[in-house]
Amino acid sequence: MTGQAPVLRSALLAGFVVGLTACGAAAGSPGSSGAVADLGGLWGVQDTEGTASLALDDDGTATGTDGCNRMLGTWEQDGTQVAFGPWAVTRMACPSVDTWLSLSVKATLEGENLVFVGPEGVVVGTLQRNS
Repeated sequence: MTGQAPVLRSALLAGFVVGLTACGAAAGSPGSSGAVADLGGLWGVQDTEGTASLALDDDGTATGTDGCNRMLGTWEQDGTQVAFGPWAVTRMACPSVDTWLSLSVKATLEGENLVFVGPEGVVVGTLQRNS
């Protein structure tokens, strides 16, 4: 029986190491410490007239406003970037409203900001996470 103890001990140690490796993989998933942040959630000040805001829902739906018009689309995260599908946008007559958010095709997390880019690759606006 003593000859089997080192083998059993090695097998238990190997199982422990595999378990730790699996835990490490889970800790490296998006939104966890030391990993790429989950970009879903609320961006910008919600329900403030004249101010852009965006909600990135877990189901891949993006809803927002430019401060006047409402928007509906899709989003997909790849690392620190978000790609947007086509936007469905209302077209209300709102004086002095900048419609930059509906022009966005992608966004990149830069510090605490989500920086939005239009189809020409030009930055069109920035929103901060709404906490």
